[in-house]
Amino acid sequence: MPAYRLTLAYDGTDFEGWQAQERPEAPPVRTVQGELEAALRRLAGDTPVRVAGAGRTDAGVHALGQVASFELPRAYEPPALQRALNGLLPADVRVLEAAEAPPGFHARKSALSKLYRYELDTGPVQLPTRRRHAGHVPWTLDAEAVAETAALFVGRHDFASLASAGGSARTTVRTITRSHVAFLGATLSYEVEASGFLRKMVRSIVGALIDVGRGALGPQDVGRALAARDRRAWPGPAPACGLTLVRVDYAPADAMLE
Repeated sequence: MPAYRLTLAYDGTDFEGWQAQERPEAPPVRTVQGELEAALRRLAGDTPVRVAGAGRTDAGVHALGQVASFELPRAYEPPALQRALNGLLPADVRVLEAAEAPPGFHARKSALSKLYRYELDTGPVQLPTRRRHAGHVPWTLDAEAVAETAALFVGRHDFASLASAGGSARTTVRTITRSHVAFLGATLSYEVEASGFLRKMVRSIVGALIDVGRGALGPQDVGRALAARDRRAWPGPAPACGLTLVRVDYAPADAMLE
């Protein structure tokens, strides 16, 4: 059957995450994958279509560059597929690009790296227009200490101290290639890139950056907590609303087909 890949953007506020949840004895929950599969089912003549996503974003997490792959029982020109899906999907999900997928392409298994961004507003009051897309703390953070702490995560580490309950990862070892903080006025913008992440890993990193920035911990304390491989030694995660999946990278052979 013809195979396709999509680049998706969504506002995760009103979703229970990316992944469809099968709960036979409970009311259905709204997920991005569920909405996309429902729209594709209509295009497939009521035939179920299973979608793979590059990242299983949690409830409340947003995306600018989520990637999905699937097969359809009939062929579509990619622009027509994009238009059809955007006509069926709810307003908080949009297909930014559609393309034929190369042979063997899988949105998650073929991914080389993912880039996430967390935005955190600081100071006494957060603008109401920011509350759906940025976390908030009432403090002024120490920018130098936060940047020093962010640099600790670059490289290959065992992130067992950041692992959340409910994760299904076989190993807690991950390699981070980018961990960078910028302050844009009163907003902290944190970007982190890796080949893969544990559940709530980025939000847990931001939780540590917040505690360092407000003086509750020092960078060296975070280093020791990381080495402890004990979740009880780690600060709680930052709110989901500030996190966005920005981009997923693939090998050139898996590039979008024209």
